Amino acid sequence: MDGVQLLLIIGAGIAISAVAKKQNVEPGLIIVVLAAAASFIPGVPRLELDSELILAVVVPPLLYSATRGASFSAFGANLGPVVTLGVVLVLLNFGLLGWIAAWMLPSIGAAAFVLGAVLAPPDTITTVSHGDEIGLPKRVTSILTGESLVNDATALTLFAIAIAAVHGEHTSWGHGALELLRNSFVGIGIGGLFAVVTLWIRKRLGNPTLETSLVLLVPFTAYLVAEEAHASGILAVVTAAFALSTNLTLDPQHQYAGAYRTRLQEEQFWQVLDFLLETFVFAYIGFQLRFVLDDLADSTEPGLGPTLLTAGVLLGVAIVFRLVAVYLLFGRYTLKDRLIKRRSAENERYRARVESVRQRRNQRGGEPLGPPTQKETLLVGWIGMRGILTLAAAGSIPENMPGRDAILAIALLFTLGTLLIQGTTIGWLTRRLKFDLTAERAAEETMRERGMEIVSSTAAERFPDRSDPHPDLDGWFEAQRLALGKAVMERRLSEEVARSLIEDVDLRQAASHTMAGLRRPEP
Repeated sequence: MDGVQLLLIIGAGIAISAVAKKQNVEPGLIIVVLAAAASFIPGVPRLELDSELILAVVVPPLLYSATRGASFSAFGANLGPVVTLGVVLVLLNFGLLGWIAAWMLPSIGAAAFVLGAVLAPPDTITTVSHGDEIGLPKRVTSILTGESLVNDATALTLFAIAIAAVHGEHTSWGHGALELLRNSFVGIGIGGLFAVVTLWIRKRLGNPTLETSLVLLVPFTAYLVAEEAHASGILAVVTAAFALSTNLTLDPQHQYAGAYRTRLQEEQFWQVLDFLLETFVFAYIGFQLRFVLDDLADSTEPGLGPTLLTAGVLLGVAIVFRLVAVYLLFGRYTLKDRLIKRRSAENERYRARVESVRQRRNQRGGEPLGPPTQKETLLVGWIGMRGILTLAAAGSIPENMPGRDAILAIALLFTLGTLLIQGTTIGWLTRRLKFDLTAERAAEETMRERGMEIVSSTAAERFPDRSDPHPDLDGWFEAQRLALGKAVMERRLSEEVARSLIEDVDLRQAASHTMAGLRRPEP
């Protein structure tokens, strides 16, 4: 790839994103559409990138960044819906879309199920990151975030199995299920090991630049090591990110002097890296449109017309199927809730136990015990856009695989379709559903006030003597962070609120050092 082209893409992405954000439009959508249109400009060269590098270079850091901003407690509280969407629904999508593709494009053979794996996982992280602006309920945000972290691992495992089948390796449903379980457990183990080693090394470096560089290596090395072990690199990255972000922020055992500087630096670093990688991937895939269509037009099988027709059918089926499947899959939570209520009415001891669990969840700011409401189910069912993983997986297909051009074209058109149909209507649908977030926001504000009281009381206890010319300000700020982390462990404070307040403490500590430097007399 020409380096000048790459720089022009990123520069254009910055300008487009600035305009899109002012207009409240998703920048990725605009970038991929404009890049696709620009590919038809006469003389525009085709951008080339080694297919094996796309998944290994682009996906790990994006996934790590998304995970480090997620709440582990919210993930656990919504584990049932998350697994339902991230595993069960992906498997159903894989089978249905692969079968339809095989029926409509028989010439691509087993590669139809490679396409099914590519199209199976929605990418909702970008949408969820703007949840507050859109007005998404907290429950919906938690479920969609968890789904995006789990479904990538499921889809990429299916992708690897399907690729192996295309190349003639013996596979079966039973073998695939065992492979999925093995990949998952080994991937989680590798990610946990990387987290332990990184935590041990990090506090001994004592330098924000070195610490950030170390953490930057984690998603790449965890992913590649897991893949070399024929395990899930995605789950390795997710596990490492959860373990590192939670321990470095909330666990007193992993706090150390100067950690606040690294946390503040990393927060900005990952935002910049996310933007650059997302801009590149959306633009890169968009620029492929004309060339992929040209390749299809020149081929006899499957041909341009059948491929475009298949893309349209798969898009329509996927949107409708997700809506129906989410309603059916979430329906069992409604049935379970009714059974709990019926049993509680008949058994006083059981009712007391249910109420005890409910109170503990409320104390830590957890999700409600009840199933997703009809409005939440509809919103989750509609938010099914495809994005980075679908485009990156399609681009990583070996160049000699039969049907590669058709898969690339369908993946691109499918992604564009979901972004245009679903992505542009999420805000409208959310407003039409008229979610009442008053109680949710009041509860969050109460939780934040509780956290600020913890900070204030800790500050009052540890505030240094004002007459002391050399007060231990670092120790004062550290005591506040430790108190917030302890409150999370004791379930008196939610993880999200604690992280927000710890970031405030970090900023005040950095400001105190800046002011101290300004007041220091010149030698």
